[in-house]
Amino acid sequence: MLKERRLAIEGWFTTDPVALIGTRCGECGTPYFPKNTLACRNPGCAGPKDGSELEEYTFSTRGRVWSYADSRYKPPPPYISPEPFRPYVLAAVELDVEKIVILGQVVPGVTVDDLAVGQEVELTLGTLYEDDEAEYAVWMWRPVS
Repeated sequence: MLKERRLAIEGWFTTDPVALIGTRCGECGTPYFPKNTLACRNPGCAGPKDGSELEEYTFSTRGRVWSYADSRYKPPPPYISPEPFRPYVLAAVELDVEKIVILGQVVPGVTVDDLAVGQEVELTLGTLYEDDEAEYAVWMWRPVS
């Protein structure tokens, strides 16, 4: 039986095509991820600061590794991980267009030995965890060959 695929975090990304969804200030262009709905936090922005200056924004899907680390321990709740826990790699990626750094898991099979600061990566989908009903999708970073 095929399991349903659900988003692990609703509203933070899309699956077809895969893309991160945030907001951007229409006045100064400052991007925010995840979505910022309160007001632009850029102190140099001349916008109204009431939230009306913010618009939904789809981020670029490529960037460069800014930092990375091995995660060898099971995070505490509310994080849900497969049983038994399997270590994974996290990468902080600076997006090419927006110059904002976004953290995410790296695709399974890639180790810290396979990564380097400045290496190009792209956004893809992966499975964060699954239960009896569904697989829960999340964005992940994949090295560009």
